[in-house]
Amino acid sequence: MASEATTERVLRLLGLLQRRPSWTASELAAELGVTDRSVRRDVERLRALGYPVQATVGVGGGYRLGAGTRLPPLLLDDGEAIATAVSLRLASLGTVTGTGEAALRALAKLDQVMPPRLRAAVRTLHAATETLADPGVEVDAELLVTLARACRESVRVRFGYAGRDGVERERTVEPVRMVATSRRWYLMAWDVDREDWRTFRLDRMRTVTITTWHFRPREHPDPVAYVQRSVTEAPYRYLARVRLRAPADQVREQVPPQVGRVEEEPDGSCVLVAGGDDLDWLAMHLARLGVEGEVLEPPELRAAAARLAGRLATLGGAVRVPDTRADITLRSRTESGRKGS
Repeated sequence: MASEATTERVLRLLGLLQRRPSWTASELAAELGVTDRSVRRDVERLRALGYPVQATVGVGGGYRLGAGTRLPPLLLDDGEAIATAVSLRLASLGTVTGTGEAALRALAKLDQVMPPRLRAAVRTLHAATETLADPGVEVDAELLVTLARACRESVRVRFGYAGRDGVERERTVEPVRMVATSRRWYLMAWDVDREDWRTFRLDRMRTVTITTWHFRPREHPDPVAYVQRSVTEAPYRYLARVRLRAPADQVREQVPPQVGRVEEEPDGSCVLVAGGDDLDWLAMHLARLGVEGEVLEPPELRAAAARLAGRLATLGGAVRVPDTRADITLRSRTESGRKGS
């Protein structure tokens, strides 16, 4: 039976192997203050406990912690333990089917073995934090794993897909990357039948099957930018472009990436690009930004903004109704406000 000092050294060795992809025997020996022979014995002890420590010989050879047939215990430092606990708490509110319960089980195990000082820190953080849970669309965890494997191995995927019209059609795609927003998961892929890049909502996929067809990866657009453009522009009847007299970062704080795209301008202003099926709805949300701006397109949005300004002026007791000029102010002002300015 290994002595207490040996056990502590083996745990330190495990921590080192988890910290870096590979180590030489001499590097490990220097870190642990032992000989290369002791390192080899400790590596064998880790292997006996189920840790798949791999060894390579020759120049640049050494030890690395590989993947095994089961998940052995992990060593976490204080910061990693707190970060893991907080992440598990957030994952319990996630949109991946089954992960909520699994995250709570993992959190309970972690809490059980945490030192009292770390447990107190985590509970203090939880007690001081409230989460505004977003009722996003749930996605099956097995589907995520299947698509991730297809992306990694560059193999085609076949699935049934329900379009916006509700009709399900079979699609064959070459997947590139999955992109998650705060509410939904999307897959960016090359549509084999349409010969074009497309985005697919994972919650609309049915009977997903990985084929045996390996494809040669193509040059592709940036997945995050492409999905953002697709979800903010393509599905809508109207596409609005509004120049706002505010820094892009300030507007991005109010406009989530799945709602609109914010483009920086050389003069310090920005252009907001957002889609919508209702012009009055678009005008209302632009006004809520509290930023002056100019509607670039479509012309119908200028009229909708002018109507909204007129209604707000009436509610505020104003007599004058704004005109429908292209350069409109998206912030309503009452007549009394104008007199006081």
